[in-house]
Amino acid sequence: MALQVNDTIPPFTLLDAAGKEWTFPTDASHLTVLYFYPKDNTGGCTTEAKEFSSLLPEFSRLDAQVFGISPDSAASHQKFIDKQQLSVTLLSDPDKTVISAFGVWVTKKLYGREYMGVLRSTFVIDSTGKILAAWDKVKVKGHASEVLQALHPLV
Repeated sequence: MALQVNDTIPPFTLLDAAGKEWTFPTDASHLTVLYFYPKDNTGGCTTEAKEFSSLLPEFSRLDAQVFGISPDSAASHQKFIDKQQLSVTLLSDPDKTVISAFGVWVTKKLYGREYMGVLRSTFVIDSTGKILAAWDKVKVKGHASEVLQALHPLV
């Protein structure tokens, strides 16, 4: 079961595309947006990353940092960032430790075939690690704007 609003996230550290460690929860910003996505350089994931990237200045004005998390390697993230000219920070969770802890590593179905994959989900957390807002089964188009609008009452 996925973490929900008012839950506290488990502490974790992941690497970004450049190999920098990021530890959560963090007091580096008032709010943190963590969006979980299935795979670099796929249609929906590219759209989502581009939308979050284009809105990063707006998130920053609200003292919110945005991070995308997937099982892809740091090298894959760097290629994705370069190819799509992304500005959002992407974190690598190849062992799916954090993805599993958030409850977003799930059984999915496609054309009658079952497989394990990342449930596209987004969480807004405060500096103590409390979840203030959450979305699961995210529809990509317009999602970044929806998250941004949801932050306004939280700041």
